[in-house]
Amino acid sequence: MNPNIAPPNCLAGIKVLDLTQFEAGTTCTEALAWMGADVVKVEPPNGEAGRRGVADPYYFMIYSANKRSITVNLKSERGLALVKEMAKQADVFAENFSPGAIERLGLGYDVVSALNPRIIYAQVKGFGEGSPYEKGLCFDPIAQAVGGAMSITGEPGGRPIKPGPTIGDTGTGMLLAFSIVSALYKRASTGKGRRLQAAMQDSVMHYSRGMFIRQAQSGQAAPRRPAGGNAPGPIPSIGRAS
Repeated sequence: MNPNIAPPNCLAGIKVLDLTQFEAGTTCTEALAWMGADVVKVEPPNGEAGRRGVADPYYFMIYSANKRSITVNLKSERGLALVKEMAKQADVFAENFSPGAIERLGLGYDVVSALNPRIIYAQVKGFGEGSPYEKGLCFDPIAQAVGGAMSITGEPGGRPIKPGPTIGDTGTGMLLAFSIVSALYKRASTGKGRRLQAAMQDSVMHYSRGMFIRQAQSGQAAPRRPAGGNAPGPIPSIGRAS
């Protein structure tokens, strides 16, 4: 067996209550499922919007592999009570509803952590708390625009271009998954859970941080260049070995 390959099921025994939808949150919980966590995806009675919001089922399948699904009406007393009972047994609670929605449903951090002080309560939002846009909705193209990825992608002097990979969605989900695993590690010694939140704008800025070097060097906005710095853009000079 190759010792460099991470053994499967390293998160075996970890229970994830997954209230995420579409891509950013579902990427996070799918990564946990890949590592062996038992992820239970809570969908509304008609199924998650990602099942029916596109022309075929593959969108849902790509981002919800290795999960179990149940349908629950969170707006009913019985459905809410069911999810609260599940939260008592869970290690991780994940959601990426629009700002304020989870609190209106009666499943905010104060409620869930009172039921289970050991729970890791993880959220994906478009913008961080304290941002002037914190109550705004966000999807991948918005995150890539406000996070700066579009500004630094494209031909010099041309229009900004959205990079193909969904770094605003999937990129944020992967950063949150890492944060969750770190919080689980910390909980092993403290016995306490915590609230985590990943903002899509901040995540895109994180992935674009290499261009901060150019801005710091020149004092000007980082120049626009093709994705990856490849042709047809200018090729940086490479020193030759003597």
